[in-house]
Amino acid sequence: VQLQASGGGLVQAGGSLRLSCAASGGTFSSYTMGWFRQAPGKEREFVAAIIWSLGMKHYADSVKGRFTIFRDNAKNTVYLQMNALKPEDTAVYYCGGRQSTWYGNDPDGMDYWGKGTLVTVSS
Repeated sequence: VQLQASGGGLVQAGGSLRLSCAASGGTFSSYTMGWFRQAPGKEREFVAAIIWSLGMKHYADSVKGRFTIFRDNAKNTVYLQMNALKPEDTAVYYCGGRQSTWYGNDPDGMDYWGKGTLVTVSS
C-alpha cells in the first residue's frame, strides 16, 4: 500500500487549502483513512478520518467546522479541505490508512503512512 500526500503550501490566516492523499496498492473499500499533523516540537495528532465504505467521518475538536474530509472512489483519493486556517494549523500533514473500521484518534491506529506535506499559515 502506498499513500501519496500533496497540496501543502503557504497561506495567510483565514485562507484555504486542499490536501490530497492518493492511495494505491490495495483495496480501500474496507479501509479507514485519516489525516494527522505534526507541528515542530509536538507529537503527531489526529485531524480527521473517514470510513471509506460508509463515508462516516470524525474530526478533532480543533478543526470541526473548518476542515472537511471526503473521498473520491474513482480516483482512490482522500481529500482534506481546510478553510479558515489559523497559524496554529501550521504543521506537516500526513495521511494514514487502516485496514478496518476505526473511530479512534491515536496515530498508532494506522497501518500505513504516506510522506507528509507541509502547511504553513502566516498571521
